Amino acid sequence: MDLDVHLALIVSGDAAAFGHWLAGSESRVRDSLRSFATVVDVEAVLQEALVRVWQVAPRFVPDGRPNGLVRLAVRVARNLAVSEVRRTKSRPAEPDAIEEALADDAGAVAVPDPMLRRAIEECRDKLPAKPRQALDARLQVGGGRDDGELAESLGMRLNTFLQNFTRARRLLAECLGKRGIAVEELGT
Repeated sequence: MDLDVHLALIVSGDAAAFGHWLAGSESRVRDSLRSFATVVDVEAVLQEALVRVWQVAPRFVPDGRPNGLVRLAVRVARNLAVSEVRRTKSRPAEPDAIEEALADDAGAVAVPDPMLRRAIEECRDKLPAKPRQALDARLQVGGGRDDGELAESLGMRLNTFLQNFTRARRLLAECLGKRGIAVEELGT
């Protein structure tokens, strides 16, 4: 399906249309970042890319091919990921290495760490109200609802919800870092 059918409404600032576009495009943009998964915070890159697409959508000029806005989002996301790799001097993983690591982890059993859980809860409780609401909403549904629905349920615009969620992740990581917990090592 050509998601550019939503473009006219998105250009006019219709957040619901952007939500529909987002629901259809997010997995494609996320998949385009797979090779960066071990070296950048893909979720943060994805959200930043989607915020930027929302901001530049009014100036977007379709090239006549289907899914032009999705292709723009992929390009923006990959450019952000490359910039982050350059900034951190990391290397993206090869797709085969990712598949191999996933296969190796498939048999692993996660053992809960009560001290880590307590640190996460304490840091979460210190978050400002709106970022905490966005984080809690995402965690409660476990990926079962799209961000547009979550934003609406909290009375937020999609862009505001994404900004609050990104802020919550950053503040949570900073708080955990102050406790000596390296978030990158936890696989986020």
